[in-house]
This record gives sequence, C-alpha cells and structure tokens, in this order.
Amino acid sequence: MLLFILFAGAAAAQNMDYERERHRGMLETIRDDIKKNYYDPTFKGIDLDAKFKAAAEKIKQAGSIGQMSGIVAQFMLDFDDSHLFFLPPGKVNKTDYGFDMRMIGDNCYVISVDEKSDAYKQGLRVGDQVYAIEGFGPDRGNFWKIEFFFNRLRPMTGLRLTIVKPDGAKQEIGFQSKITPGKQIMDATGGDLNQLIREEEDSYNRSVKQYFYDKIDGLFIWKMPHFSLDPTKVDDIVDKARGSKAMIIDLRGNSGGRVDMVLRLIGNVFADNVKVYDEKTRKETKEIIAKTRGKDVYGGKLVVLVDSESASASEIFSKVVQLEKRGTVIGDQTAGAVMEARHFGHQTGIDVVAFYGASVTVADLIMKDGKSLEKIGVTPDEKIIPTAKDLASGRDVVLARAIEVLGYKLSPEDAGKIFPVVYEARR
Repeated sequence: MLLFILFAGAAAAQNMDYERERHRGMLETIRDDIKKNYYDPTFKGIDLDAKFKAAAEKIKQAGSIGQMSGIVAQFMLDFDDSHLFFLPPGKVNKTDYGFDMRMIGDNCYVISVDEKSDAYKQGLRVGDQVYAIEGFGPDRGNFWKIEFFFNRLRPMTGLRLTIVKPDGAKQEIGFQSKITPGKQIMDATGGDLNQLIREEEDSYNRSVKQYFYDKIDGLFIWKMPHFSLDPTKVDDIVDKARGSKAMIIDLRGNSGGRVDMVLRLIGNVFADNVKVYDEKTRKETKEIIAKTRGKDVYGGKLVVLVDSESASASEIFSKVVQLEKRGTVIGDQTAGAVMEARHFGHQTGIDVVAFYGASVTVADLIMKDGKSLEKIGVTPDEKIIPTAKDLASGRDVVLARAIEVLGYKLSPEDAGKIFPVVYEARR
C-alpha cells in the first residue's frame, strides 16, 4: 500500500536541499537500526541495502517535506511487520479531528465524537460507518496505516469522509480540525521544560489509569486500557477481585504494553507456572514462563473481552486463557500484532534539533501451540459484533453477554453505562 508516498503535497518553501539531506540521514540511521537489530537476519528476503538506495533516490526527487517523510515511512512499511515503523519528528502544532474510529467486524465505525468539534457540527455521529477517508477505504489490513498517516505522519487541517448512517444512507461530509499552535523552538532551561515535564506526567497518569466495577454482587469487572502497570500493582488489583466468584477483564481497545505486566497477570490467574511463548530473536530462542502467585492466585471464573484494537500483550493473555482452558474469550477478532519491539531514539540537527526514531521488531513470539499470532490474531470463543445501532444508542452487547455467560443479568443499555466510550483527543 503506497499510501504514504501517494499523498504528496505541494513543495514547501523551506530549504529543500537541507531537508533532503536530513531525511536521507534519518533513512540511513533507521536502515542501520534494522540491520543491527531486526529479529530476522534475512530481513524477510528483502535486500536492505538495495531498498535503502531506492528510497534515497526517491528522496532526491521528492517535492515536499511531507513526501520525504512518507518515503522513510514506506521504507519500513514494506516489511509488512506490525512492530516495525517510523517514529517521525513531532509536529509543532497539535491536530484534533474531534472523533475516534475503530474497526468493528469488517467495517470501520465512529466510536466517539467531541460535541464541540466541527465534525459534530457537520453531522458526524457515533455509529456512523466510515466508508472512506480522503478517498481511502479502511479495512483490517490498512487501518493502522491510515491512522498512522493522518495522526502521526501527516496531520490534516481538515478531512473529507464518506460515511454510512445507521439507517443505510450514504453521504459525504467535510470538516475542519482543531489546531492548537505550539512553539517552533522550545527553551530547555526555563518554563518550556517545566511544561514538557507536566505533559509527560499527564501522559503517564493517563496510561496507567485503570477502571473497575463491582456493583454486581459476586462479579468484578476490570477495564484495562493498557498494559502499563508495575507487576506489583497487578497483584493489588487482583487482590480486590479475590472475594468475587467471577471476573471480567476488558481488553477492548488495549494495544498492549509491558511484557512483565502480562506475565504477572497470567501468574495471577493460574495456580501453576505456565509456558507463555517461545521468544525467537536473531541469536536464540528462549522459553518464556509466567510464574504463578501460588496461594494468592485468583481462582474464580474468568471472561476476557477483546476487539480489533486488542493487540500484542492483550492477544498474548487472551490466547493463553484459551490454550490453557482457563476462561472464555468474547468479542471481535483481535489485531494480529504480536511481536516484540524496541524503540530506538535519534536526533537530527545542531542548532535546531528534531527527535525521531524507529520501532524495530527484535523477536517473533511463538505460542505454546507452535503458532505465531502475527497477522492472524485471536479468534474469540464467542464472536459478538456490535451493530451501528448498538453503537449509536450506547448499548454494550459484548459486556452484557459476558455478564450473562457468568450467570448474571444486565441489559446492553445498562452495560453501556459502566464504561461509556468518551472522546479523548490524541496527544
């Protein structure tokens, strides 16, 4: 998919020779990161140096900075590896489209909208199917690439969508993004540094926040947005559930995170040590074991909820629950993005420094059944796909079904009020 290169803009007024040299330097550094660290020494059969030369030649011909960044991104995208991607320099301005979307089943839907946004004013609503974004039709194969392009690589001042309303009506809408100006140059010795520290602290606090619901007698529900906690914190949360006969762990929208956290979570719900996967790096294959907490494990019934955004650590946990027959997995097919990666940070420039990097896959993970989840994902024991009308009305049919499986009763309408999807701007 040549999304990044095809979306070429008009040439900017900057010094293009300088930018070409800068982007070639980034490309060369990233090539070296891959050459030294990629888990597959054959690079999936790709001639890395020849590919570098071809990309460097394209940079010479590029007509804009955006096009150059797209060429660097495409260089990595062609590996078709979920954990190998370009981390471009941050943007000065913050772009907020005012809505969020997700693949549900085989279609893309709006799952939240900021009511103050222009998108909302132009008629975009939760439950609308996103049929096309600037002419690109999202599907499970290209969705993450589209999100990466519009959110990280090339934020837009506005978007045009083709949408399908819950009643089946198709329409075109266009709206403006909310642009928050930032500083071109920041002072790392004064107030700018303090602002950066505050923003990092806010980001960390959001990433570790967990949500719980225990208003149904005998049932503990844990909504986990990300695998970002220290292992000891996992123990503390599972201890809260110990008095409940059943527990639901909601991993919908959870893209993964810390390996030590998922291993600790597994150790909290199994009475014996469990082989999780074989970690296959360039140099060796190592067996990864989750050690049990022994007498302190949670022994009640277990249901895990997943969707298309459940990735990496979420998929590992869900698959282990299935393979060991510890509980039931309910929801949608997961992302199929299960590798192990390291982020390599770099900087370019002298007087004005820009930070960039690369996420490089350092290991393939082979589950206990001898299979990789990459590009495949976890198939739920019970597949439940919300409809457009479910989304529009706030009904959570997946959580309601999980509660029912465990012997309790709650309507989809009431289930939707437990963890309502609230719009949050990307940062």
